[in-house]
Amino acid sequence: MDVSRRGLVAGAGWLAVATLAGCSAPPRDGRQGSAFPGPSPMSDLQAGEAAFLALGLVGTPYRYGGNTPEAGFDCSGLIGYVYWRSAGIAPPRTVAQIARWGQSVNESDLRAGDLVIFGSDGSPSHAAIHAGESRFVHAPSTGGTVRLNRIQERYWKTRLLDYRRA
Repeated sequence: MDVSRRGLVAGAGWLAVATLAGCSAPPRDGRQGSAFPGPSPMSDLQAGEAAFLALGLVGTPYRYGGNTPEAGFDCSGLIGYVYWRSAGIAPPRTVAQIARWGQSVNESDLRAGDLVIFGSDGSPSHAAIHAGESRFVHAPSTGGTVRLNRIQERYWKTRLLDYRRA
């Protein structure tokens, strides 16, 4: 990542995350998260690149089971695409698996590229990629597009379960 990209991610303070509906669709590209015993470490540079890439996907149509810009994305498909393209890491395909993948991170230790897990009653239903300043990018629902929201919005704040790092 060059200096201009680093500045854009840090300066804009964007947060990338994927969301609720359709987050546990089966993979369409043959990758299976369960085939990978655990995440490879993601460097700070790769994590920043992941956040930058996710921001560039804002506006891409939502599609259940989708995992490419051409096909559209559901929440876990967005994460898989971004992590694979930015760091060569293939995360699990379902939100339930993603919510157990990597390691939990305190809010004070968040960095761009970390995952954000949402759900209710302790059950994960959505996952995302953090880009800074309590913002995230996600694929919210059928008929929608990948978009940017704030974690502090009432809806999201009440559903926040965990932050995770690959």
